[in-house]
Amino acid sequence: MTVNFSYKHSELSESIIGVFFEVHNELGYGFLESVYRNSLQLALLANGLRVESEVAVPVFFRGKNVRDFRADAVVNRSVLLELKTAEAISIAHEAQLLNYLRATKLEVGLILNFGRKAQVRRLAYDNTRKQFKSHRAGASQ
Repeated sequence: MTVNFSYKHSELSESIIGVFFEVHNELGYGFLESVYRNSLQLALLANGLRVESEVAVPVFFRGKNVRDFRADAVVNRSVLLELKTAEAISIAHEAQLLNYLRATKLEVGLILNFGRKAQVRRLAYDNTRKQFKSHRAGASQ
């Protein structure tokens, strides 16, 4: 019996992951995160995807904007990318991405680790679980 699961933005996520592996295979290991971010952006654009880099997203505490974080990239206004050059994806990286998703109306994020061994982690945070307040309306990427 074959079971087909359909995740939000699964086709887009698969396309991004494929491009990620192309970039990792071409550049290899050891560059700064900014080199991978710029290279990934070029490769995603070449594949017909829309990419916004270093997207500012406000974080609110008790109704006050305490700081904007910079998402490494958002693809097609649907999938948030967090790029790493770590030895491995950690729980802290996952927590960071989940917090970013919670602060936006984006529901899908990918951690793409350009470390010695290429790694991908896909996380989702459904908007029905989020409590958006009126001051977050502008945070819809």
